[in-house]
Amino acid sequence: MRVGRWTWLVPLALLSACTAGPSTRPGIVVNDGVQQQAPPVAQPSGPAPLPELGTPANAKIRWSPCAAEITATLPRTTLPTECARVSAVLDSPSLPGQGLARLQVLKIGSGPVPVAVFNDVDGVPGTVYAARLAAALPPALLTEVSLVGVDRRGTGGSDPARCVPEETRTGIVGLDPRELDVEAAVDQARTAGQQCSITLEVRLQALDTWRSAGDAETLRVGLGMTRLHAIGHGEGSRVLSVFAERYPDRVGRLVLDGLPDPNPDAKIVLEGVAEGADATFGAFAEDCAARGCELGNARAALTEILDRAETDPLSTPDDIGITPGVVLRVLLAGLSDRQSWPTLSRALADLRSGNTSGVAAAITPVLRETENRAATFDATLVTRCNDTKSRLATEQLTAAAKDWNTRFPVFGALTAQWLAVCSPWPIPSRELPQPSARTAPPIVVLGTATDPVTPLSGTDHAAQQLATASLVTWQGAGHGALGSSACATEAAAAFITEGAVPRDGTVCPP
Repeated sequence: MRVGRWTWLVPLALLSACTAGPSTRPGIVVNDGVQQQAPPVAQPSGPAPLPELGTPANAKIRWSPCAAEITATLPRTTLPTECARVSAVLDSPSLPGQGLARLQVLKIGSGPVPVAVFNDVDGVPGTVYAARLAAALPPALLTEVSLVGVDRRGTGGSDPARCVPEETRTGIVGLDPRELDVEAAVDQARTAGQQCSITLEVRLQALDTWRSAGDAETLRVGLGMTRLHAIGHGEGSRVLSVFAERYPDRVGRLVLDGLPDPNPDAKIVLEGVAEGADATFGAFAEDCAARGCELGNARAALTEILDRAETDPLSTPDDIGITPGVVLRVLLAGLSDRQSWPTLSRALADLRSGNTSGVAAAITPVLRETENRAATFDATLVTRCNDTKSRLATEQLTAAAKDWNTRFPVFGALTAQWLAVCSPWPIPSRELPQPSARTAPPIVVLGTATDPVTPLSGTDHAAQQLATASLVTWQGAGHGALGSSACATEAAAAFITEGAVPRDGTVCPP
């Protein structure tokens, strides 16, 4: 079973290089109680051995039954499921060591050893992803460990990032990337940045991967674990690689599924993403033809759908216009989950016939907020743009958009929009490291040969930089191998439970 995922934003894995010094952890706050900082641990001179699993001791988190609004978002399961709220230090640049960031967490499974789960910031919340992942993993694994999903800052049930006006949010998502109008994207993004700065105030620069890595340390203390065992998916893997760089002496058994490219050059990273996304659409089109899907010729059908969306766009029941930009984002989201390709082809075929229900289900959470959930667009925008200092001039943005639209005709221009969207964003106060984690224990990295979100070339680059990484490559298609490839899933499960480190360079069949 593949773990489902609807998302629209291409990941922006843009890390700026710096040298990481010894850990300097703030006070740990769990369920609104402050715990004193853990004493420093002497750093080893080389890679550490793989630690034992261990069991919790002096855990701080108080688990209780999940509220109805949380269970309503989860797949049905017979596994024990509990929820909690964890509070971490906000760590805003303007209020160092002050303020709180409250996080929603969920524990699923009966195993005594907790394994934290971090998802892409633009994917489903970590709590939902953990529940879906639990259904895709070997049942025996969930009797040895429990998955602890984390809704990252600004996402899911954690403190929301509600800051982009709805019309601005809709304007950015609705732009037709094929028009190559980067100035329109920059103008909309400038408005979004100004409003987020006003609304979020000191919280604005506290929503990023660096602070999320600090939240992982807070969670470790709350779980009562000497070492943090964890799974990262896509851009969520980057949180854990930064955690390994900041806290190498706290690293347990980490599985990083689809680790993004840490290259600080935005154009290089996103060029790889555009290439990977177009390659995945090619695989989808071949699969569509092989199974005789509703679209027939998927490439011709997409052209027809995009042309209609440009000249005579349909609308969802809550009045979201189905523009070419919306169609491409929904397509990219569906390509991420290999097992959902039949659902994706039906949604596109329905759209061609005038039925917007499938596309509406995918795009509505991105653009519309509810009382219990913020629109996913806002936290994604803030986190992505806070994670990079890369800012390009208009002529550079235009040149990239034209070039990529020619070379990668499906997603090239859409991918280039990210360069424009972050260009007017405030430059972050802290640089992210390019993790090497030289003194951490072995880390397992999973890569997928045809990945539309974190391409294998970038994952391979990231794994090469991690001193103790062991790379397992799945020769399949989709975003992430865990839960999709039996071979990769078995390797990850054996690593977590038995400490069996797979051979670096292992290749799993499609």
